Amino acid sequence: MNPTTVQLIGAVIFAVAVLHTFSVKFFEKLAHRHPAHAGIFHLLGEVEAVFGFWALVLVCFMLVATGPKSALDYLNGRDFTEPLFVFAIMVIAASKPILRLSLACVEFVARLLPLQRQVATFFVALSLLPMLGSFITEPAAMTLAALLLRERFYDPGLSNRLKYLTLGVLFVNVSIGGTLTPYAAPPVLMVAGKWGWDVSFMIMNLGWRSALAVAVNALVLTMMFRSELARIPLIEKNDEADRIPLALTIVHVLFLAGVVITAHHSVVFMGLFLFFLGVATAYKHYQDRLILREGMMVAFFLGGLVVLGGQQQWWLEPALSAMSPTAVYYGATALTAITDNAALTYLGSLVPGLTDEFKLSLVAGSVTGGGLTVIANAPNPAGYSILKGRFDNEEIGAGGLFAAAFVPTLVAIAMFRFI
Repeated sequence: MNPTTVQLIGAVIFAVAVLHTFSVKFFEKLAHRHPAHAGIFHLLGEVEAVFGFWALVLVCFMLVATGPKSALDYLNGRDFTEPLFVFAIMVIAASKPILRLSLACVEFVARLLPLQRQVATFFVALSLLPMLGSFITEPAAMTLAALLLRERFYDPGLSNRLKYLTLGVLFVNVSIGGTLTPYAAPPVLMVAGKWGWDVSFMIMNLGWRSALAVAVNALVLTMMFRSELARIPLIEKNDEADRIPLALTIVHVLFLAGVVITAHHSVVFMGLFLFFLGVATAYKHYQDRLILREGMMVAFFLGGLVVLGGQQQWWLEPALSAMSPTAVYYGATALTAITDNAALTYLGSLVPGLTDEFKLSLVAGSVTGGGLTVIANAPNPAGYSILKGRFDNEEIGAGGLFAAAFVPTLVAIAMFRFI
């Protein structure tokens, strides 16, 4: 099937957007050189704004080329549930009562380990929390882990090398750590219902391998930098002076659970989210600043990806269907680095007559490559937004992230393909 003009232009714009994500430092330099236009250059230097900006370019092209009705029909045919869900879950999961509860659970587990306190906390944050994403969803796990790492390790001070390696392990572990259940990881969620995958199927075929890879990645990094981690000062909280009522914490947990349970129904979870904002405002003395801006920027990023991704089916679907199960695993791992892994599995689900081996290879490959770039996995922009301010010039280099995630990705490949 020959692509239409809109599909060809959509593919070109998508490629430009991908290149843009690797070039944000260039726009930041332009902002310093041309202060009169610094605002627009700072905007173009925000990774979270890239896909939203180029989605606008695509829509403008469609308005001119096909007319307003066709452009509106295309937008109305897109599903923006995932961007809305990530926005809501990010803000709720990052609220002070939820973060305090999560930190208490991490510290409890850390005390059980035969390691120095900060070393144990670091290991648990990079292992337990990513796997918790199988139950509270990956965006929530990413938000909690990134906030905990920022407060306990990035703020007190890590070497630049460890900052990047920690981010690489975090992104890879969250991507593979959501495969213990069929509803938490976006690339699994896209196909589990259609292919009849339940919890037992996920654990037997993907989950135990993912858990092993998560543990290995976290343990190796922790042991490599054990001396540096042990030198980080322990932050002691005055719990008596800043105690959060148990009832309020329970209410926040119920809001979080409600949004997770209704993740497919935006009209419901957005209603719950608005109700949550009301409660947070009423008890604002028990809250830190809600991360509304960060959540909105991530949603903007994912929304742009939805708009641009809808024009990539014409080349992605044939590319996947022409591969063997082994080739599709490595192909999906590579393609995930330049497109959202949920989009890959969704397109794969449209191909009829796939074998069970092909299906597993497609999903395993899509989660394996989910930590290589910011755009590879839906929760990555959330972690990026939370942690980028702790890097030099408040920027996370795309090359640095890819290099940091490369070895953890190889560990995931070893678990999925050779064990």
